[in-house]
Formats: sequence, C-alpha cells, structure tokens
Amino acid sequence: MIRLYNTMTRSVEPFEPLDSGKVGLYTCGPTVYQYAHIGNLRTYVFEDVLKRVLTEAGYEVQHVMNVTDVGHLVSDADTGDDKMEKSAAKQGKTIHEVADFYWRAFREDMRRLHVLEPDVWCKATDHIAEQIDLVRRLEERGFTYRLEDGIYFDTSRLKDYGRLARLDRDGLQAGARIEMVEGKRSPTDFALWKFSPKEKKRLMEWESPWGIGFPGWHIECSAMSVRYLGDRFDIHCGGVDHIAIHHTNEIAQVEAAYGHEWVRWWMHGEFLVLPSREGEEGETTKMAKSGGNFVTLDSVAERGIDPLAYRLFCLNAHYRAPLTFTWDGLAGCANALDRIRNRVAELRKCGAGTAAKAHTDAFFEACADDLNMPRALAVFWDVLRDEDLSPPDRYATLLDMDRVLGLGVESMEERTAELDAETEDLVRRRDEARKSRNFAEADRIRDELLSRGIVLEDTPEGTRARRKGREPGCS
Repeated sequence: MIRLYNTMTRSVEPFEPLDSGKVGLYTCGPTVYQYAHIGNLRTYVFEDVLKRVLTEAGYEVQHVMNVTDVGHLVSDADTGDDKMEKSAAKQGKTIHEVADFYWRAFREDMRRLHVLEPDVWCKATDHIAEQIDLVRRLEERGFTYRLEDGIYFDTSRLKDYGRLARLDRDGLQAGARIEMVEGKRSPTDFALWKFSPKEKKRLMEWESPWGIGFPGWHIECSAMSVRYLGDRFDIHCGGVDHIAIHHTNEIAQVEAAYGHEWVRWWMHGEFLVLPSREGEEGETTKMAKSGGNFVTLDSVAERGIDPLAYRLFCLNAHYRAPLTFTWDGLAGCANALDRIRNRVAELRKCGAGTAAKAHTDAFFEACADDLNMPRALAVFWDVLRDEDLSPPDRYATLLDMDRVLGLGVESMEERTAELDAETEDLVRRRDEARKSRNFAEADRIRDELLSRGIVLEDTPEGTRARRKGREPGCS
C-alpha cells in the first residue's frame, strides 16, 4: 500500500485512486520565458519519482503537464509586466520563438535528469477555447464580475475558498503578495480574463465574449487538466509556492464550475534553498528567477559536473523537506555517482542474476512510505556493498531499484577522472618512481593524489585514475 502526504488534509494517507488500476496525474509545468533553474527542477525530479513509484506499484499513470506559453502578469495580484512579452522584447524575438526555445531547453534538462516526459504536453496557446469555456461556465453560475481591466472571480461566492492553504479570509489584508486592483471586492479575488490595454496592442491576445484580451494565469491549468483528466482526478502536484494562490485559485475555478471536489490528492515539493550569507546565521533564501539568484543545469555542466549528479543530490532529501544547495554538496554527489558507475560497471561484467527480495522489499517499502528516497537510497548503497550477494544478483537488484531512482544503472560505464596538467604530471612521476622501484616516492605521490580526491588503480593496461567516491548522503 502506497502512503502519500496530502496537502489538503495535512496528513499521510493510504493512496487509493478513483479508478482501480489507473491514476490521473497533473503536474504544473514550466513558464517558457527563461531557463528553468535547478530549484524548479527539484520539483520535477520529485514528481518523476512519484510517477515511477506509482508505475512500479502496477498503476497505469496518465501524466499531463502544461506548458505556459501565454504571457501572464508577473504579480500574483494580476498586475505588473507580462513575462513572455518582456523576455521577447529583451531578446529581439517573437513570443513564439522565445516559447519554443525555452520549452526545448526545458525538455533537454528533463532528459539530462532522466525525468520521464508526460503522456500529454498541453500548451496554453493551444487551449484558449477551453479556457474561455471555463470562464463562461463560471459566469453562468454567478461566480464572476467585470472590472475595467478584466473578468474576476468572486471568492466570496465560494464557501470553502482557500481551504488548501488554510486561508483566513476575514483577517486577510492586501499586502506583499496580494495587492488590490481598483474595484476588486476582496483581496483574494483574481482575474479570469484580462482585457488588452486600449493604448497598445499586445503581442498575444484573443477574441472572447467579453472583449479582446488574454487568460488569467490560473485558468489554464484548471481548463487543461479537466480537458485531459476530467473534472475529477487523483493527484495534482507542484511546488509549495503554488499552495497559497495558484493551486488555491485552480481549485476555486473548477469546483465552482462543476460543484464537487476536483482533485483527491495535492502534493507539493519543498524549496531548494541557498545557505545563509555571512552574518545571517540560520537564514536561507529560496532559489528564484525573480531574485536573480539561480543556477541552471547548464551552469552545473559548465563546472564539469554531470547534471545527473543533481538528480542524486535531490534524492538525498525528502521531497517535503527544504534542501540546501551548495557546490561542495553537489560535487560530493558527482563523486558518489562516479563511484556507483564504477562499481556497477564491474558487476555488469558478471551478467544479471536474480534480484534479492529482502533488499527490494526494503527499498520499495521506503518508496511507498511517502516517497522516502533517503531511506531507499540507503538500501541501494547497502546492496552495492553487500559482498554476501553474488555480483549477478547484486546487479539485478540494483536494476530493479533503478526503475525508481532513474540513475541509468543499465547503461552505466566506468568513469575515469579528468585530470588537469598538474595532476597528470603527478601520475606520470609516480609511474616513473614505480618503474625505478622507488616505492616510497610512489606511495607519497599516491597519498598526495588521494588527498586531492583522486584514486589510482594499477591495472594490466596501465594506471587508471578516478575520483574518490563518497559515502551515501553526498556530504
């Protein structure tokens, strides 16, 4: 039995889908105006693990992910600049060129992290009609009102608005995240359809029953998830930053339109955070594009670190716990990944035997316990080191576990270290010392290289260098 944390109930509960044997899964996708940063990508790794665990449990998973290629406003309050238009103007490209470029970049990031693609990619620009139909349905049911700049959802008409975020509507005031557009009846009311400004033509706008304009930024996920998964489905995922506003407003739109519960399980991944700056003890900052403090997967690769090491980095923390990013921590995971690859490559030479049931049971029990990947990884490392298991059985067991971990065990090849000129010179001098039988000098150089994280292995083909592996946890 899989047990999953449900943000709606704030508890871990046994998972039972609406339709036996099938799971409808919707995950909020990228807004394609900029590269995804690794904080964004942490959420997609968590969702990929969820999908893999459900699949391993025997469920047929229908996974839908949106692509926000419609410009929406920067502020949660439906004000500010349009992200897509701003990016297009800055780059001197059309919005469609910008959207296509960053969507392709996002898919490449997913590939490098071994994140399985969804069954359905749904672009907002391809589903304007569905979004208009949903707004019209809300209008017919009396949940909308019109202001000078658009059509708004009247949250006072929905009795349990804000239950996902436990919002105190009576005590809620306009503030940092919720500003008051002139004429809004409540701080929590939000735009369903925005009108194009009269003084200029927008780069992306559409005809609607209410006038030329563009969708509010919450409506696309509601409309497209209903289009592909129906007005009731099993799991909706995203980052914790979606709870208070985006997912709260998604729920309001669909449940007001259809009059019943929409999604059974709400699951959210915690932030990737940056460590405190000097003098700010204990403080952390979330990684965000708006703050300019973000790292992309390309910047990881530019440092000579395999991007897949970031997947391992994410797996070392529970998805509901904040994860502090450091370059040292990521480098440790790169070393650990090389260690796994080298050991797996040795085991593969003996072929695949039979998976060890005790180990696989312990692994999948951890996965079924609200995706406890740190515990599951510990079992994986135990198998890697278990000399009581034959190499073929160890390899078969690791293959089984990798269907969830997604580290690519089946295609792992031995990795040698890439050496700088100084290190190559030390390796050469050690070889010369060994040939001249100066073993004390050879040992001294070996120890010096080991202190630099380089392990030397003497083989019939010559000296092989690899990075020193670290223990599980990548610390």
